[in-house]
Amino acid sequence: MKHIAATGQGNGMAHLDRTRASQLMETAGLDALLLLSPESFTYATGAPAGVATMWRRAGAVAAIIPADPALPQAAVVTDLFEAAFRASSAITDIRINPIWVETGDIRGMDARPPEELIKAAWERQRRPAGFQRPETFDANMGFQLVAALLAEKGLGEGRIGIEFDGLSVADFRLLSAALPQAELVDASDLVRRLKMIKSPTEIGYLRTAVELAEAGIVALRETIDIGISRDELASAWEKGARAEAARRGVQNLTGLWEYVSVGQNPWTKGGVVERGDLIKVDVGCLIAGYTSDTGRTFVCGAPSALQARLFDALQTAYDAGLPLLQPGIAMSEVHRVTTEAMGKAGFPGYTRGHFGHGLGAGLGSEEWPFLSRKSDVIIEPGMVLAFETPWYVDGAGGMIIENQLLVTADGHEIMNRLPSGLVSL
Repeated sequence: MKHIAATGQGNGMAHLDRTRASQLMETAGLDALLLLSPESFTYATGAPAGVATMWRRAGAVAAIIPADPALPQAAVVTDLFEAAFRASSAITDIRINPIWVETGDIRGMDARPPEELIKAAWERQRRPAGFQRPETFDANMGFQLVAALLAEKGLGEGRIGIEFDGLSVADFRLLSAALPQAELVDASDLVRRLKMIKSPTEIGYLRTAVELAEAGIVALRETIDIGISRDELASAWEKGARAEAARRGVQNLTGLWEYVSVGQNPWTKGGVVERGDLIKVDVGCLIAGYTSDTGRTFVCGAPSALQARLFDALQTAYDAGLPLLQPGIAMSEVHRVTTEAMGKAGFPGYTRGHFGHGLGAGLGSEEWPFLSRKSDVIIEPGMVLAFETPWYVDGAGGMIIENQLLVTADGHEIMNRLPSGLVSL
């Protein structure tokens, strides 16, 4: 369930909770976070990361979050996106990293010959003598700018948290060379725990996303008929979602994804609807990069005894796990109870790695944390989760129950409105 969000997408608002970040850093013994991925950069700054991050290599941009709340945040920004950053972010302590794209700013300048006008614009940029643009961007320069910002804040020899799980070995070596006195510490888990509690704006994005996806599901459902192809159903879903976005004036729909299957092969991308076929619908819309995730199952006509039996077991398991999705409950406990319910429903061999996941603006539609057997995460208010009980059985078809929910202070709110049972059409 992957999508690649467009690089350069910014949502115009930072979602990082500085107080929570400081608390997590204090517990981990960190002096600062250094965020290098485009998603984390935008999360912390509220500004677009820019096109130089399209290769998923570090060093083009960076966000620095000191543990001491008295120290201001800082950022390394590419020159092409400097204006967008200043318009989007509250961070003012920035350094500029030039990229391959030639630029100039002649706004406010007096009329003069073009050559003089451009020369003056470059002088205003304070270009050094012999300035040459890099092939794409210079990671060494970006990391040196990071080092300078950290040194100015007295953090050049501190313990700096990095998302190691998103940093290549090559980039880690370059960063280490730029920060020889600092101790670079893996803060991948810390950043995930920071992101798992959503801001009100993030929750709003995810709510809009699931509402658009459900409008598409309604359009798909109304299209189901004997002889209709899988691709026609997928197209109906997308058209329905986009039509709802247009009706509501939604301007920040940044993507859609779908896993629709028809018939006995749950993963087929082809096929046409025949009587007795299951239609598995697993879909999501993206708002400002934040993806929803919803799963529904339809059957053309009446389900077979096998299909009904398997789906009933999934419904039993779903109903057992759902009440546990509330603050204070371990995610591993949700997995245990849901798995045991499948066993009691007659399928003790049913095994699934996780029964759901977080939602956000990551690279894929499934974001940490996971409702898994080994998870050590305790559910907290402000989390947005997808809870699902799927099954893919060649010869019977794909089936899924999946809802998106917001964890509240005393339980949860299901954001979906469509019924989640097996629907016969």
